[in-house]
Amino acid sequence: MQEYLDFAANHPLLTMAWLGLASAVVYMTVASKLSKVQVVASQQAVLLINKQDAAVVDVRSAEEFRKGHIAGALNVPNTQLKANNLNLIDKFKDKPLVLVCETGMTTGGVGRMLTKAGFKQVYALRGGMADWRSQNLPVTKR
Repeated sequence: MQEYLDFAANHPLLTMAWLGLASAVVYMTVASKLSKVQVVASQQAVLLINKQDAAVVDVRSAEEFRKGHIAGALNVPNTQLKANNLNLIDKFKDKPLVLVCETGMTTGGVGRMLTKAGFKQVYALRGGMADWRSQNLPVTKR
């Protein structure tokens, strides 16, 4: 134990960096467990779509959406949702809703906003369309 204290005393910047990273990991873990938005893998999303008739909302831009999307997905850009323009998806408040972006990084924030707006079952696709394509799941351009 004395060695750790000596190290901390001799290297305060490294110690602060380590404590900052450790607290960030703890915070992110706790925040993800307490979040109402569940992150699902591609296979779980397929089950939600097929078994529970989940609606798929693609939050990418219209241009990215035209390049390829999940069949049956509704394109509602992230900017439109953040402007609180939810009229296109209001009918899905009580249905499962799978949010999709390109890499899975954007959907968490949008999902939190939707749960605050009263949506009951919000899911974020882990890895987004990049992961969906890498698993050779169907993509349509229509």
